[in-house]
Amino acid sequence: MSANLARLIVRRCDDLARITDEPGRLTRTFASPAMRRANKLVGTWMREAGMKTRTDVIGNLIGHYAGQRPGAKILLLGSHLDTVRQAGKFDGPLGVVLAIACVEQLHRGKIRLPFAIEVIGFADEEGVRYQTACLGSRVLAGSFVEKDLDRKDADGISMQAAMRRFGGNPARVKQSRLNPGRLLGYVEVHIEQGPVLEQKDLAVGVVTATAGQSRFIISFTGRAGHAGTVPMDLRQDALCAAAQFIVAMENFARKTNGLVATVGQIRVEPGASNVIPGTATLTLDVRHRKDSVRLASCAALQKLAWRAAEVHKMKVVWQAVQQTASVPCSPQLSGRLKRAVKKHQREVAALPSGAGHDAAVIAQITPAAMLFVRCKGGVSHHPDESVSGPDVRVAFEVMNDFLRRLAEDYA
Repeated sequence: MSANLARLIVRRCDDLARITDEPGRLTRTFASPAMRRANKLVGTWMREAGMKTRTDVIGNLIGHYAGQRPGAKILLLGSHLDTVRQAGKFDGPLGVVLAIACVEQLHRGKIRLPFAIEVIGFADEEGVRYQTACLGSRVLAGSFVEKDLDRKDADGISMQAAMRRFGGNPARVKQSRLNPGRLLGYVEVHIEQGPVLEQKDLAVGVVTATAGQSRFIISFTGRAGHAGTVPMDLRQDALCAAAQFIVAMENFARKTNGLVATVGQIRVEPGASNVIPGTATLTLDVRHRKDSVRLASCAALQKLAWRAAEVHKMKVVWQAVQQTASVPCSPQLSGRLKRAVKKHQREVAALPSGAGHDAAVIAQITPAAMLFVRCKGGVSHHPDESVSGPDVRVAFEVMNDFLRRLAEDYA
C-alpha cells in the first residue's frame, strides 16, 4: 500500500504543478487565482481522506481528522502551497500531499489516534507577492504584523485588498491565532533544497534547526538624465550605485563563513534604454545559522550601501522588511523522527536548514520538527527540482512510523 500511496503523492504534486498564475511556468503566489484553484483541489483530497476542511482569514487551507475522543490535542502536519516564480513541483506541496496520504491511510484502516491531526496548506511561505515571508504561518502563530496589511504588490494591490478578494477577513487576523494549549506539535516534510543527503546517499534526514533570516528593501535615489548628453563625471546613476553595493555584498558574504546574501529583485526607474536610472530599488536576503553573525553582517552591509551612495552622490533608504531568528527543532519530536528513520535506512542524517520554513514560525507556539527528503542535485526553486518515488516512499513510511510511535507514547 505504501508504494501505491507514494506514487499517488508524486502524481498529486504533478497535478498541482499544472495550476499556475503564469502560463508556461509554475508560479503560484499568495491570494492569486491559482492559489484558489490549488486550495480547491487539495481540499478535495483532504475530504477524500476523511478530513473536514476550512479556509481561514488569510487563506490557509486546513483539514481536520478527529481523534479518538472530543477535545483531543492536535498534531499539525503540512507545508505551503505557494511557490516562487518559475518554481519546481515539490517545494511545499510535497509536505502537504504526503501528510494527506498519511491521514488517508489511517482513514482507510478506520484508525483514530489518541490525538487529532490537522493538515495545513499554508497560504504563503515564499513571500513573493508582498516581499515578506510566512504570512500564513505567522497568522496561526499570532506573530503577523498588522501594518503589513497595507503593503502593496507590483500592481498596487494592498495585502488586505487581496485577502478580501480571496474571501479572507483582514479584521480577524488577531483572532486566528491557534491555541497553544490544544497543540501537540508540528511536523513538516520538505525537500532538502541542498546536496547533503544526495552526497550521503540517503533518502531522508532529520532537521536540527533553521537558519535566521533578514530581508530588506534598499532604494538608491540619484538623478535621471539623458543618456547622450550628461557627461559621465556629472552623473548620479542609481543603478551604478546599486551595482557597486551588489558586488561589495557578494565579496563580503564570500569572506564570512556560513553567510549567504542574495539580491533577488531589482527595479530601475524610469526604466528606458536612453535614460540614466534615477532610482534603483532592490531586495536583499541575508541568512546565517547564528543570529549574532547575521545581525552583525546586516549592519556591515548597511554601511556598504551607505558607502555606495556616498561615492555616487545620492541618497539611500534601507528598509527592514522581515527579521526571523534561527530556530532549533524540538529534541523530543526530532528524536521520535530519528527512531523512525532508523527503521528505513542505514544512517540517520541530522542536518541544519539554510532555508526558512513555516516550521520555524509555528515553533513559536508549539514544538516543531522537520523531515528532509533528498532532492536531485540539491536543486530547488527551479523547474529542475526533482525527488524520486522510492525516496518519497521512505519519507511516507517514516511518517507513518512516527505517528504510530507518538500515538503509543500519548495513549
